[in-house]
Amino acid sequence: MIANLTGILAAKDPSRVVIDVNGVGYEVFIPLSTYFALPDLRAPMTLHVFTHMRDDAIQLFGFLTTDEKTAFTLLTKISGVGGKLALSVLSALKVADLREAVLAGDVEKLASVPGIGKKSAGRIALELKDTIACLGDGPPEATDAPASIDAPREDALSALVNLGYRHRDVKNALDQVNRISPALTSLDELIREGLKLLSKH
Repeated sequence: MIANLTGILAAKDPSRVVIDVNGVGYEVFIPLSTYFALPDLRAPMTLHVFTHMRDDAIQLFGFLTTDEKTAFTLLTKISGVGGKLALSVLSALKVADLREAVLAGDVEKLASVPGIGKKSAGRIALELKDTIACLGDGPPEATDAPASIDAPREDALSALVNLGYRHRDVKNALDQVNRISPALTSLDELIREGLKLLSKH
């Protein structure tokens, strides 16, 4: 099992990275919280990795903090929550916010994550209540790394749709972002502001 990867950041987009380790490229799926904190391309980096074994493939999920990896591991132990859905949770909620929602039994907040209904949100709150208390108490996670990607609006739309939001809702949210803050042009900023608007619905 791969527990972590240290190498060169060869490629990145909002849902995945490729880490070059001695000439071998590892594709690793990531949440937006990790994407926002990535260094520039060709920079050295380390990811904490969760290895998911399937009959037809091996999938790697990567995180910049151990809290994120632990939260992901706890989420995937819940019936009905797979790797993709767990990434959606960590993309929509910081670990500290997830911890707060679980401990408060805030089903509405958990259900705001795409793909999580109220029934699943209630199950998450119940099953994580005794195990998540230790997470999210550390220093704030870095979220300021810039991204340089062509066509940032299209990439932001694709990233948010991949999280489970409806195409029409994402388009409307990004249109609203453009009206409110036309100077925002980077992918990171568009995704952040789009998420803020989408989470209110």
